Amino acid sequence: MKAHTFKTPENHATDFYYFDNGFDSVELEKISKMVGELPFYNATTAAGEIDSRKSKLKWIPQTKEWDWLYEKLMMFAETANNEMWNFDLISAPENIQYTEYHGTNMGEYGWHQDIGPNELSARKVSITVQLSDDTEYEGGELLFWMGGNSLENNNLIAPRGKGTVVLFPSYMVHAVKPVTKGIRKSFVLWLGGGHYK
Repeated sequence: MKAHTFKTPENHATDFYYFDNGFDSVELEKISKMVGELPFYNATTAAGEIDSRKSKLKWIPQTKEWDWLYEKLMMFAETANNEMWNFDLISAPENIQYTEYHGTNMGEYGWHQDIGPNELSARKVSITVQLSDDTEYEGGELLFWMGGNSLENNNLIAPRGKGTVVLFPSYMVHAVKPVTKGIRKSFVLWLGGGHYK
């Protein structure tokens, strides 16, 4: 007997999307100046672990002076989501997380997903923006694991470069490899506001 079903659109569920030079030099300088006024915190994972994450971070508040940045990131997310995933995106419920990975202590973030229990379950799309030029650090590649027997094989490497914006489904397993020299600066934001559907 024939099954009568509705045709549903396909998507690119295990791929990322990116914008070269998503932010220009004037915007990047503005971000750097404004971030400089915020306090640093030592980074931990959602479970409170510190061994797999070596970095320092700041939280960018959702205030009037930062509205332009949140609005621009949501515009990027809308474009990428329409092209790639077609998730139901509602809001950006969390603050932007600014992060620095220092070569002096091999700054890194081990393999992980951005989703999890409780409030983390509302994350659908992750955005990361590179704030450092390629010449300012070595290592620090953003990698995506595409499955297999080893996390160190079958990886996609995200594009890098100052102002580059990379977006991906928050369930994708990814890592920031150790920075061996200099400082890698970036920030991330998670969008969603509801469960995947």
